[in-house]
Amino acid sequence: MEDLSVRQILFPTDYSDISANAGRTAAQLARHFGACLHVLHVIPPVTDPGSPDALPTAAAELGGGVDILTAITRGRPAHAIVEYAIRHEVDIIVMGTHGRTGVSRALLGSVTEAVVRRAPCRVLTVPAVVSVNQAADAPPRYEPCIVCGERSPDLICVACRGLIRDDAHAVSLSGRVAERATPR
Repeated sequence: MEDLSVRQILFPTDYSDISANAGRTAAQLARHFGACLHVLHVIPPVTDPGSPDALPTAAAELGGGVDILTAITRGRPAHAIVEYAIRHEVDIIVMGTHGRTGVSRALLGSVTEAVVRRAPCRVLTVPAVVSVNQAADAPPRYEPCIVCGERSPDLICVACRGLIRDDAHAVSLSGRVAERATPR
């Protein structure tokens, strides 16, 4: 087996809490291997670039003891991340993942998944974690379903998933009439 040599680590950030968690992992790896940490933000097409101070702030939050390079680029995030990794001969990419599965992943896509499939190097995915303010046994938070707007512990509620999958059983289990689950 080939020795694991890590000199260049890429941490793409979207400035979310999930991304910040992955950033802490990337910084720990960089310290451990004495590697250079590249912190990259990709501005997707037709999107507000956001605050110019966000990237330096995200890099500063990673702590000291690591050599950090920051960069901002524009484009489709997965494509831009892979291109950056190739151009800078990155040894490992460290990314957060929202943990979406099934229909929500199919509808929303996954930058992390696309990077894993296309990257020329290893990719370490860091899952979202329960925040320190939320107990592990706390009830799930209910947010509006992205399809119908009804409160749901999932991104897409059971009834809408059933309609998307054309699964009458899931719609009937939800106790909602299919007409209520149509997008508003």
